[in-house]
Amino acid sequence: MTSELDSPKVLRGVGLALCAFSLFSLHDALIKTVSDVPVFQVVFFVVLFSFVPFVFMLGLSAQKKSLRPRMPGLVALRCAFTVGSLLCVFYAFSVLPMTQVYAVLFSAPAIITLLSIPVLGERVKLIRWIAILLGMVGIIVVLRPGSSPLSLGHATAIAAAVCVACSAVVTRKIGSREHSATLLLYPMLCNVVVSGALVCFVYQPMSGKALATMAAIGLISVLAQAIMIAAYRSTQAQFVAPMQYSQMLWAVVYGMFVFNEPIDNMAIYGSIIIVFSGLLFIWRELVTSVTQPVLRTRNLRMSGGPQAISTESDIEYPQDNNANSR
Repeated sequence: MTSELDSPKVLRGVGLALCAFSLFSLHDALIKTVSDVPVFQVVFFVVLFSFVPFVFMLGLSAQKKSLRPRMPGLVALRCAFTVGSLLCVFYAFSVLPMTQVYAVLFSAPAIITLLSIPVLGERVKLIRWIAILLGMVGIIVVLRPGSSPLSLGHATAIAAAVCVACSAVVTRKIGSREHSATLLLYPMLCNVVVSGALVCFVYQPMSGKALATMAAIGLISVLAQAIMIAAYRSTQAQFVAPMQYSQMLWAVVYGMFVFNEPIDNMAIYGSIIIVFSGLLFIWRELVTSVTQPVLRTRNLRMSGGPQAISTESDIEYPQDNNANSR
C-alpha cells in the first residue's frame, strides 16, 4: 500500500478527482444562479446542452458500442431513479445552501449499504452498522428537526440521496452486463423526455444569460464526468472516492463569497460526522475482503450529463466476492 501511495498514478488520479469535484461544485453553484427559472425547464435545457459534447465524445471513441440494453427492465428502473434524483437535486440546490445539500447527499453510502442487504444479498457487519448510524446522526445534526421547519428543499435533498443510492445499487447489479454507452445514454434521453413534457406546463421566457448559464452547466457536467472516469482509470477507487468530500470546502467558499450565505455551524458539524461515516465505509472495504458497493458507486453524479460510472470493460476494479452470482 505504501508504494501505491507514492506512485505517480495515484497522485495523478487524486489530482484528476479533485479537479472533477471542483467542476461539479461549480456546476452546482451555477444551478443556484438560475433559481428564478422552473426546475423542469432548467433540467431540460441543461441535459439538452450536455448532449452536444457527449455525442462528440461518443463519436471519438474507437470502441464498438451496442446501445441495445441486455436488461431493459433494470435499465429502465435506473433511468427512473436518475430522473428523480436529477429533478430533486436541481431543486434542492436552487433553494438551499450548498453545504446543507452536500451534507445530505454525502449520506448516500449509508443508504447504499442498507439497500445492498435485501437487493444484493450482502452481509453488513458491526463497523458498517456503526458507519450507517453515524451517517444518520450527521443528517439529524444538519437538518435539526424541531428547531426549524423542514422545507420542500430539505425533502427533495433527502429524496435525491435515496434516488442516488437506489441508482447506484441497480448500477452495481447490472454494470458488468450493460455497456457504459447504454448506461450513459438512456438516462439522458429519459431526462430530456420527462423534463421536456413537464416544461410544456411551466415554461417561462428566459434571458440570453440564463440560457448561456444552462449551456455552461451542461458542458461542465460532461467535462467533469470525463475527468472523473480518467481518475478511476489512473488509480484504484479507494484513492478517488474520498476526494468527493472536497466539495464541502467549495460549498463554504461559494456560500460565503458568491451567495452571501452565513456559515451554518451545525451543517458543518453534521458534515464532519457524515464524512467520518463515509471514511469508515472506505476503511472497512479496504482492510477486509468484503464486497465494495460503496467504493464502486459512491461517486455517481446525477447531473445533466452522463454519470461518472463505467463498467468493468472500461475501468479495472477489485473483484467482488460474489461476482459469479450476478
